[in-house]
Amino acid sequence: MTDTVAPKTSEKAQLLLVTGMSGAGRSTALRALEDIGFEAVDNLPLSLLPRLAAYETKSGQAGRPLAVGVDVRSREFSAGAIGRELERARKLARYGVSILFIDCGEETLIGRFKETRRPHPLSPDRRVADGIRLERRLTEGIRDMADQVIDTSTLTVWQFREKVKALYAVESDHAMSVSVTSFSYRKGVPRDADLVFDVRFLKNPHYVAELRDFTGLDPKVADYIRGDEIFEAFFGRLTGLLSLTLPRYAEEGKSHLSIAVGCTGGKHRSVFVAEELSKWVAKRGGYRAHSFHREQGPEAKS
Repeated sequence: MTDTVAPKTSEKAQLLLVTGMSGAGRSTALRALEDIGFEAVDNLPLSLLPRLAAYETKSGQAGRPLAVGVDVRSREFSAGAIGRELERARKLARYGVSILFIDCGEETLIGRFKETRRPHPLSPDRRVADGIRLERRLTEGIRDMADQVIDTSTLTVWQFREKVKALYAVESDHAMSVSVTSFSYRKGVPRDADLVFDVRFLKNPHYVAELRDFTGLDPKVADYIRGDEIFEAFFGRLTGLLSLTLPRYAEEGKSHLSIAVGCTGGKHRSVFVAEELSKWVAKRGGYRAHSFHREQGPEAKS
């Protein structure tokens, strides 16, 4: 992943409620948040959220962001309770209060529970699938009220941690965060994408022997794709569309916009276009831009 803007620790504290499906990665998210300066607390009773907000406001100790993890094991857990306690916290706090919901597909969750040989917290004596479906019903309203949703179905642990850091590391201003993700259509469209663009019509470097083993981060691959006779016209129309829509998303109060760019294998065309689009967003000013390559590991280099 490439950060177009260097991460900085938040200058204005926030209270971030981290929740979601059991096994989706809440604990991993809390550890990633700790890495970027958050103080993390897991399984806090919901009724204590407003007290935390009130205490930090009165004590003047609101300089460090706080991440609070809750799930179906937490006391008083329900969509209604979370809504009520967050509303009380927002009235008492002098800083941002928001929700991060960690989601994951059922088949992936079943596989994770089988791998760890642990029962689902809602179905200790029944099938894991029964617990997942019950939890899905219980958390549906919470997902709907979340400020951010991250689906970990197709993410590695490293990719997930980097995505959390990209979302929350830079919070020193109110600029909208724009993440541009490359992906492979063979492995599915990112479920949390707001906008999806298909670039499989561009000439494919996969069929050029000397380019096949490189990614869209390599200058030779970049030159090949940029040399496609329709690339300039396509990219101009794409950025023209975003020139109109990005300000409107920001005006509507959206804090994060997720753009996904896909090709067949998620290695060449989508990676290059995602990088170019992220750079374009950053140059416009007023946004925090990040590129993220789902099918590439941390070792991917240009």
